[in-house]
Amino acid sequence: SRHGPVGVVHVDAHTDTGDAALGEKVYHGSPFRRCAEQGLLDRARVVQIGVRGSSYDPDPYQYSRQQGFRVVPAEECWGKSLVPLMAEVREQLGAKPVYISFDIDGLDPAYAPGTGTPEIAGLTPAQGLEIIRGCKGLNIVGCDLVEVSPMYDVSGNTALLGANLLFEMLCVLPGVRML
Repeated sequence: SRHGPVGVVHVDAHTDTGDAALGEKVYHGSPFRRCAEQGLLDRARVVQIGVRGSSYDPDPYQYSRQQGFRVVPAEECWGKSLVPLMAEVREQLGAKPVYISFDIDGLDPAYAPGTGTPEIAGLTPAQGLEIIRGCKGLNIVGCDLVEVSPMYDVSGNTALLGANLLFEMLCVLPGVRML
């Protein structure tokens, strides 16, 4: 109610627009469907980056696209800088409120194995930084980093990467001055 429908920069291996799992409508694969149904999203200002991987649906991006979300599959990101993409995203999102949601499985499990739903061929940590830093100047009203599961990563690298990505998100919040 404070911000009205928000735009979203959503980094994830999955669109998280599932309808139900094991008979439950609320689960880790459904939040963006539930948000869309509740009118919480400015659908023309939702960008999902890095999606890929297994699915039970022949077109796992159909629901997102039907909602008007921009879907950027991981393969469109492979081997290149995401700075140009983020320039387009900043223009698309404009000056209205934006939320950043970063699922650690958006990154390749070679870098972030400590998650419950790893998918190969994901983004690199450098691309994750380009996405977050590319949000600087947006009207960011909140952010999160989800699905870090330290028990799946004895090295601790996933938690370290997650902490650094959260720090970067804090650095792009409005009003934060960089020295």
